[in-house]
Amino acid sequence: MPMARALAFVVVLLAASAGASTATTLTLHNICPHPIWPLVTPNSGLPSISDNTARLDPNALLSLSFPPTFWAGRVVARTGCDSAASRCDTGAAPPVTVAQLTVHDGGDLDLAAYSVSLVDGFNVPMVISPQAIGGGQCPALGCAVDLNCDCPPAQRVADGAACRGPPGYFKNRCPLTRTTPTDVEPVPQSCRAPGELKIIFCQPSMVATAAAEAEMVIRTVVADS
Repeated sequence: MPMARALAFVVVLLAASAGASTATTLTLHNICPHPIWPLVTPNSGLPSISDNTARLDPNALLSLSFPPTFWAGRVVARTGCDSAASRCDTGAAPPVTVAQLTVHDGGDLDLAAYSVSLVDGFNVPMVISPQAIGGGQCPALGCAVDLNCDCPPAQRVADGAACRGPPGYFKNRCPLTRTTPTDVEPVPQSCRAPGELKIIFCQPSMVATAAAEAEMVIRTVVADS
């Protein structure tokens, strides 16, 4: 009996350890040819994880820590900011590309959910790529295309540095984003315990197409590393 109790205790410890292996790090990587000023905003009532003063020059990274409990919020990239980031050409208000993040969700605090939303428009290409995955399905999601290039002239903002839409234009070019309030991505997501959520600005590519089956094959992208 003592041995059985000891084994049971070990099983409990292993289960607790697995539950504690949750998403703890947010990495922001700028591959754009220009600087960006990330803006990380928690949902109401949740703690801030950034002072939002960092400037990311090309190829620079910023690492932030999520709290060990439930956290949800959004990340945007501001561009053309002054030295204090008090005035920016894009990102401080729509149109703006938005990363939506939720971590440490569920009873065992190991669930993560994420998406890239173009509901508020577009300013910078953005891809979310989970790393050190604990289990489940964790596809890379977002938009690696510069939608400002072919933005309809009437929808251009800030001298072409941002685009209002329309949603159909966004969805056609970037199907792995959300372009309306009720939109979802056409790939399943059930991401468990990623050690890191990486947001890559101006990621060069993210989707391969299986022409024979006429369907998208999603892969987790680490082309920036």
